[in-house]
Amino acid sequence: MNTVITYSRYGGPEVLSVSAADIPRPGPGQVRIRVRAVAVNPIDAKVRSGRLDGVFPAEFPVLPGWDVAGMVDAAGEGASADVGDAVFGVASVGGYSQYALLDRPVPKPAALPFETAAAVVTVGEAAFRGLKHLGLKAGQTLLVLGAGGSVGGIAVQLATARGITVIGTAAEGDLGRLAALGAAAVRYGDGWAQRVRAAAPAGVDAVFDTSGAGLLADAVALAGDAARVITIADANAAEHGVRFTGQDPADRAPEALPELAERLAGGGLTVPVWRAYPLTEAARAHADLEAGRNHGKIILLP
Repeated sequence: MNTVITYSRYGGPEVLSVSAADIPRPGPGQVRIRVRAVAVNPIDAKVRSGRLDGVFPAEFPVLPGWDVAGMVDAAGEGASADVGDAVFGVASVGGYSQYALLDRPVPKPAALPFETAAAVVTVGEAAFRGLKHLGLKAGQTLLVLGAGGSVGGIAVQLATARGITVIGTAAEGDLGRLAALGAAAVRYGDGWAQRVRAAAPAGVDAVFDTSGAGLLADAVALAGDAARVITIADANAAEHGVRFTGQDPADRAPEALPELAERLAGGGLTVPVWRAYPLTEAARAHADLEAGRNHGKIILLP
């Protein structure tokens, strides 16, 4: 049998329960992996709570989770990976599970830990995609709102590696870490836009909002054009003429994961993993996530 975490109603972390399910069989092009690590993302908790029912309506029972890494133990006809391969990617159904199916398995470099591979999937793709859409070149200046978070931190690293000057807003406690990643770190909160102007007197060429903190009006003013601002987190983007990216699966950038994996394995990118919990302690992991105790990614170990 397959040990999984499911929930049959919306609610707090307590609705998560340990269940048993059949081991899934891979279809054409799919692989089945024995999951070694699965990431807990903020969206997992938002869907579980019911706050995103209008966007991601649930069909109970729900098997949550997307970002997984593990070993292929079965492969469907035409699959791009073989039994025994170490891979990672987006689970086809749900990742809080001992076994999961992948439609697009990405080879995991030997030097990349399973925990880090799972941690980078959603946040790394989002960071890569935001920069791809903005299309900045070396020498230009990017403002990252929420640069202290996982997506923002990866965006900072990818942008600086491309020769882009980065200014990032973050909480007081994250400013030192952000500066170490190569960004000009600016404290968020009242007066943040003025502090950005002081840090970039020549202005910014684009803004990447990863915070969803209602900052788009000032972001547009700083960039000078709504077309130079993108968000992955503010549902009111259209009111400001700003592009919201990520809701449409066709808008994703699956080509990001191989590049991110190589950067992580080679030391050119870091994704902090704060804590790993046994799969059966998923409720505790969600509680810590929602309480804001984590300073990095949370991982479940089946």
